[in-house]
Amino acid sequence: MRTPEPLHIAWRKSSHSGNTGGNCVEVARPEANVGLRDSKSPDAGHLAVSNKAFAALLARIKRSEPVA
Repeated sequence: MRTPEPLHIAWRKSSHSGNTGGNCVEVARPEANVGLRDSKSPDAGHLAVSNKAFAALLARIKRSEPVA
């Protein structure tokens, strides 16, 4: 589901994203959740996940586990 963008959200591009037009992720902290969106399509909305779910996702990525 598309989540409308509040005007005051400050999005941050991943430090692992390059400027070559590849896979880029942006992260923001709207309200009590974490927002994730594709930096190439910022107007397409974002995925909102809980802080706990985001921490679990990062832990799995750091352990190189699949995240499906």
